[in-house]
Amino acid sequence: MKNYLLFDLDGTLTDSKEGICTCVQYALASFGIQEPDLDKLEPFIGPPLKDSFMKYYQMDEAQAQEAVEKYRERFRDTGIFENRLYEGIPEMLNALNGKGMFMAVASSKPTEYVRRILEHFKIAKYFKVIVGSEMDGTRTRKEEVIQEALRQLFGNWPIEKSKVYMIGDRCYDVEGARAVGLESVGVTYGYGDMEELKEARADYIVRSVEELRRFLLRGTEGTEKLTMSQRIWQMMLPFLMFLLVRNMVTYLLVVACASLGNSISGADFLFIRNEAGEPVAMTGNISLLISTLGYVAGAASILKIARKMLRKTEEDMKLLHIKAEPGRSYGFLGMATVGLVLGLNLLLELVGAIERSEAYQSVAEQQYSAWLPLGLICYGIITPVAEELLFRGTIYNCVRRYMKLPSAMLVSAVFFGLYHGNSVQGIYAVILGYLMVYAYEYFGDFRIPVAIHMAANVIAYILGNVGGMTVLVNWPVCAVCLALGAGGALLLHKEKKIF
Repeated sequence: MKNYLLFDLDGTLTDSKEGICTCVQYALASFGIQEPDLDKLEPFIGPPLKDSFMKYYQMDEAQAQEAVEKYRERFRDTGIFENRLYEGIPEMLNALNGKGMFMAVASSKPTEYVRRILEHFKIAKYFKVIVGSEMDGTRTRKEEVIQEALRQLFGNWPIEKSKVYMIGDRCYDVEGARAVGLESVGVTYGYGDMEELKEARADYIVRSVEELRRFLLRGTEGTEKLTMSQRIWQMMLPFLMFLLVRNMVTYLLVVACASLGNSISGADFLFIRNEAGEPVAMTGNISLLISTLGYVAGAASILKIARKMLRKTEEDMKLLHIKAEPGRSYGFLGMATVGLVLGLNLLLELVGAIERSEAYQSVAEQQYSAWLPLGLICYGIITPVAEELLFRGTIYNCVRRYMKLPSAMLVSAVFFGLYHGNSVQGIYAVILGYLMVYAYEYFGDFRIPVAIHMAANVIAYILGNVGGMTVLVNWPVCAVCLALGAGGALLLHKEKKIF
């Protein structure tokens, strides 16, 4: 959340088309140019007037300056009030003011006119600073206006550009913000369309005043008024439901298979038989199938809760992810995932943690005794989806409503590690769990942690199943993998900071 907000005026706070375009029409008429269609004069809204007269009507500088004077002749008393506030603007400004935001107006329109318009609409009180161009034709470039607004807004304090948004409807607002080093929020309800703002590379784009309000206020909403015990119960209920249903279904399936074993003939894929052909034990295949069905049942039991949580979080995150992440960010995430999965698996093997953990050995024996393709489907695809519905879809989405983002992410990752019940998987799960929830917040898409979880399980399963992979178990390879994983995570963080 940023708490210093610079607003453009025309097309962002007010709909000034009639006043601006009729005054341009008036100025053109003084040159013998008749333009009855006001829509054709919309490009004059936003950029410096003199530049627009020169660009669209091929005037030289002296003619353009004369046209500006004719424009102001009508605008100062008449055109200035042929204007209206966009619906919801006063309410938004009041809400932002109530949250302690520091607001300024940064417009290419002369400061005198900007102030009169804001006072006319009774919203000047919300702005600590009001900056526009000068009547003598100086400070008309958007970056100059923004720089002056920042100087006045921060006063003698250092300017913290990371805490500032420039909000406007035209490419000039976006380009001016970038020239000064600010993030920009483009609005499409004004005079610039989505295509213009995307081409200008706006950092965020919103489509309505309400959407802008929600975007600027995100993170300031009050938490739900629940006691600590109620919050814990809200988190633990789906977890307990998942475990109860998963374990109950697993137990019932084991009992059913034990009783039906004698009646199933030729099922060597599922049962180990003695010389007489009688089943004496279940193979790793059926054990894995039973375990996977237990996970499916557990996920089904919390699906309604998970969907509700996911919809709420998707709504919260939507405004942070209007602009798609660049392809390189996905590349950095892939680099971090593969590097950390390989590096951590190799590290745990090299330090002897895997060999010393009896609890992990028991889990691994069951997982790796199954047919490889079956293991990849169950362990690499189905189980990750079930666990993600529980841990990121439900538990994390619950925790993030009551805690600051870094704390919620850490708590979620630690809880995920403890769930695994042994030190080897626990350490691994904490680190990968943090990466998964970080990626969830970073990209705003639940499918991302699911994909990371699947990739991690598939890579780990192949490493544990394929004997020839032991050639990778050495310190140099481990160090390279960990360096790639850490490098990918660092590059991702440098692309965009989420907190």
